[in-house]
Amino acid sequence: MSLKYNRILLKLSGESLMGNQSFGIDSDVLENISDEVLKVVKLGVETGIVIGGGNIYRGLSAHKQGIDRVTGDQMGMLATVINSLALQNALEKRGIYTRVQSAIKMDEIAEPFILRKAVRHLEKKRVVIFSSGTGSPYFTTDTAAALRSIEVKADVIIKGTRVDGVYDCDPEKFEKAKMFKKLTYTQVLEKDLRVMDLTAITLCQENKLPIKVFNMNKKNNLIKLVSGENIGTLIS
Repeated sequence: MSLKYNRILLKLSGESLMGNQSFGIDSDVLENISDEVLKVVKLGVETGIVIGGGNIYRGLSAHKQGIDRVTGDQMGMLATVINSLALQNALEKRGIYTRVQSAIKMDEIAEPFILRKAVRHLEKKRVVIFSSGTGSPYFTTDTAAALRSIEVKADVIIKGTRVDGVYDCDPEKFEKAKMFKKLTYTQVLEKDLRVMDLTAITLCQENKLPIKVFNMNKKNNLIKLVSGENIGTLIS
């Protein structure tokens, strides 16, 4: 099978791990994600993953509870480490070699993020899970995904969601929501489509890094995407 993308960065939200729960990690969702990642790894796709922490803790929500923004964001970064370790465990059960790298030093749990090491792991076909966001408050895991993608020279950021692509309004609330097959970075910003935050979109635009938004919950969608099938929404 020919590949359109040889090195990818898969961005997952923390909320995607909840499934139908209101909090935490749904083991079925974790298994499904791992199964889909296994398929592309077997094809030889070099795979990095950035996962959010919103299923456990959100810095912005913490701010409303009286916790200062910096502390709340640091708590959110630690939540991404919990999710990364859970995903690592599920992937390794399938025989996939993985490394968790953290932007915050925690040597007993994860490697520190070192670019050359990360690239070497990818070249050896290990899945690298980048945790702790950028390691700095005020930056989202969307921005972390854009930054890591650019650093490791990924061919594309693939954003997994529970809908088929980018729409003009919420397709889960509005039946007549229209899906876009292609968008420019400028259109995303002008239409305020909230695919990723402003900093992430700007980083991708400046570095000409394409973004693919697709439905992660549909079986074989990820393998179809890396093989070049026209699914989801392309932002370039």
